[in-house]
Amino acid sequence: MFDTEKLEDIPAKKISTEVTADMVKISLKSDPSKFCIMPQKYVEQDLERIKNMEIFEDDIWVVTYPKCGTTWTQEMIWMINNNLDYETSSKVQLSDRFPFLEWSGIIKNFTIDTFAECENQSRPRYIKSHLPLFLLPDQLWTVKPKIIYVARNPKDTVVSWFHHHRHLHCYQGTKEDFIEAFVKDLMLYSPMNDHILDFWKIRDESNILFLFFEDMKRNLDQEVKKAMKFLNKNYSQEEVDKLCKHLSFDSIKDNKMINKKEEIRMLKESAGEKFDPNEFSFVRKGQVGGYKKELSAGENEILDDYLKCLKFKDFDFEYKF
Repeated sequence: MFDTEKLEDIPAKKISTEVTADMVKISLKSDPSKFCIMPQKYVEQDLERIKNMEIFEDDIWVVTYPKCGTTWTQEMIWMINNNLDYETSSKVQLSDRFPFLEWSGIIKNFTIDTFAECENQSRPRYIKSHLPLFLLPDQLWTVKPKIIYVARNPKDTVVSWFHHHRHLHCYQGTKEDFIEAFVKDLMLYSPMNDHILDFWKIRDESNILFLFFEDMKRNLDQEVKKAMKFLNKNYSQEEVDKLCKHLSFDSIKDNKMINKKEEIRMLKESAGEKFDPNEFSFVRKGQVGGYKKELSAGENEILDDYLKCLKFKDFDFEYKF
């Protein structure tokens, strides 16, 4: 079903780190244009068992390309579907309530089996993944549990992804090299555009809720109500207002059950790095348009050229900025 090819491209080698070493290109034998960049460890440990994973109708999945508002969306969906259970939310880590399916398959020296954690949850299971559509479990498309997908514009995404790699993956290279690898689809989980477009094409399926990070930032009340309707939940405006406050950027950033300090510690230690809890916040800025302050004119031009090459208009899709 799949072919794998070791990445020999110079841009890919420049951004390689010890955390996600030995990156390979996984492509469909039936359609080589459909591919994803993942670590060799994922191929050996998780590729087949995730494809063959048993799916239940009451599963709830949040799927995104990395740095597109995943953590924010997980907390929103978990709260809505658990009757606004603030007590449990304040005591149990989000990563335990809503585990990351393939995490142990992408981190080189990480030993906890996150696939097993997801598989063995009590139902309804809450599962997070950054995998593209064609690498997700086959049964997702026959059993059809609820899937929430979130998209974000590439400029803000690549800036956030760069900071993530610097602080969590121990990347020591330049932003210029990082952006080159991103636009050439040589980045972990890339290509981003195919990742998004594959879900955009099925957005009208009854079990799919397609959201934009930018809409969540500009009108969270509206997006919460979309999610409520999708999950068949009904709350008063007062309850919605309280949830939106709980989901505000400042609240999420300071919430020890959500801000992933423990995950950052584990990542750092897996790479033999010292963990400083004040060095980096997983929930960093959460801005729309933050790239304007971080990208040089040349870097912005490279991303503009990248966007011009896309054929999203053939599918009535546009990024939001």
